[in-house]
Amino acid sequence: MNALTNLRVVLEMIKFEHTIFALPFALMGMMLATAGWPNWRTVGWIVVAMVGARSAAMSFNRLADHQLDARNPRTRDRALPAGQVSGRFVALFVAAGCALLVLAAWRLNPLAFKLSPVALLILLGYSYTKRFTSFSHFFLGLALAGAPLGGWIAVRGDIAPTPLMLAAAVLLWVAGFDVLYALQDLEFDRQEGLLSIPVRWGEKGALVISALLHLGMMMLLAWLPVIYPPGLGTAYWVGLAGCAALLIYQHWIVRPGDLTRLNAAFFQSNGILAVWLFAATAVALFT
Repeated sequence: MNALTNLRVVLEMIKFEHTIFALPFALMGMMLATAGWPNWRTVGWIVVAMVGARSAAMSFNRLADHQLDARNPRTRDRALPAGQVSGRFVALFVAAGCALLVLAAWRLNPLAFKLSPVALLILLGYSYTKRFTSFSHFFLGLALAGAPLGGWIAVRGDIAPTPLMLAAAVLLWVAGFDVLYALQDLEFDRQEGLLSIPVRWGEKGALVISALLHLGMMMLLAWLPVIYPPGLGTAYWVGLAGCAALLIYQHWIVRPGDLTRLNAAFFQSNGILAVWLFAATAVALFT
């Protein structure tokens, strides 16, 4: 199997197109830092950093979990357990993703570069958290929360309340939808001794906790214009209303005993939410 074929398999394995979950929030943090749009050099390196970060995190997750994936009926057909790509190639892909992130951080500013090892520790360390804590969902949230904070740091080279508030909102959003996603593996996780909120509190409890996390996300997003000095106009509030509608839809279609539409809730509504809020914020800042 040649390198290009391996690369195509890995990109499919990590669902490269789902970078859309985090990238809009990185760009949102970037826009808030400038109250507009920075130079294209900065934008380019932010995109490189995000691509490298997610590629490294997702491919490392597949590598760390490949034995579990081989035993899980839902995941046994993934590329690594199915033998479609070697662990060595995936490890090289992880290293390349890490290198891209560090290179981009170095090209942005000193603080971004200094924090890049911390970012990598969180991004890669998440894969092992379900082995020792029921709150692994929050570690995944923390990994994606680095997107808006990183976007801000890339422009300003500092940390302020605004990106921290947005990062906290992203953390709750991701943790909330990851709780829903984990419902698919509830019985398998119990059998394997893995930990999660669904394992600890059951299906109904997990649904309630996910809803509360998303409510907390909405409250933080509603507070964001208050602490952001330039303020945000009507377009942002329209965006926030759209986010609320998408979250309500997500929780409406995922019900106790019926997970048949879970993938639709996870991939479609959350991808739309990220792009929608980014677009609304852009309109608010540019008009």
